[in-house]
Amino acid sequence: MSLLSLIDPISTLLDKFVPDADEKQKIAFELATLSEQNAQEIATAQIAVNMAEANSKSIFKGGWRPFVGWVCGFALAYVAILEPIMRFIATMLGYTVDFPVIDTTLTMQILMGMLGLGSLRSFEKSKGVAAK
Repeated sequence: MSLLSLIDPISTLLDKFVPDADEKQKIAFELATLSEQNAQEIATAQIAVNMAEANSKSIFKGGWRPFVGWVCGFALAYVAILEPIMRFIATMLGYTVDFPVIDTTLTMQILMGMLGLGSLRSFEKSKGVAAK
């Protein structure tokens, strides 16, 4: 549970327990400020983690994004190229083999998202506005 999700219930409790309107406003302002600082600290920490992953030379730390791309790319290659060719060859040789069927619904969604983000990144670089 995040601090942000606690602000509304605490604010309603303020109405019941703090009769002074100015004091109530002061406490509500401090809560809102605290929650904004907390959200900013969390975002800053996540950015630091992302930078460490991106700068890492280890495939175990910085390689999960390429791994996801490789898995999705292999699924696409299998479904669109390998399986039809293997099925054709098996049929020509007289084999009736049931090839594994891969449900590519999820992998294609991820792959298209990655390709879309990759193309946006390339577009940013071509316009000279990409972050270094």
